Amino acid sequence: MNIVLWILQGLLAAAYLLAGGIKLVTPRDKLAPKMAWVENFTAGQVKLIGLAELAGAFGLVLPVALNIVPILTPIAALGLVAVMAGAVSTHLRRKEPPVAPAVLAVLAVVVALGRFLV
Repeated sequence: MNIVLWILQGLLAAAYLLAGGIKLVTPRDKLAPKMAWVENFTAGQVKLIGLAELAGAFGLVLPVALNIVPILTPIAALGLVAVMAGAVSTHLRRKEPPVAPAVLAVLAVVVALGRFLV
């Protein structure tokens, strides 16, 4: 079970590092062609979402890897579930399929439950 959790944590961390980093360093106007949902948010809000994703990515791996307050890893996973719940809601309001955020949310729930129980 521990190996499965590490694989999921690594995949999720990579996804959130990439997604969060892009949102932090790319101007909102340049994100709009590929991420139409940014039209519903201010530039600051998009940066905040990116920052939350980056923090979650680090939180998924570092606390358990360094054995420093490892309870933060499932808490970070739950934080990412909250971010993805907002993403699903945004996509549904825009009448877009929320497949990617829903899948990421489910994987984060698995990590949270797995780390709370292990």
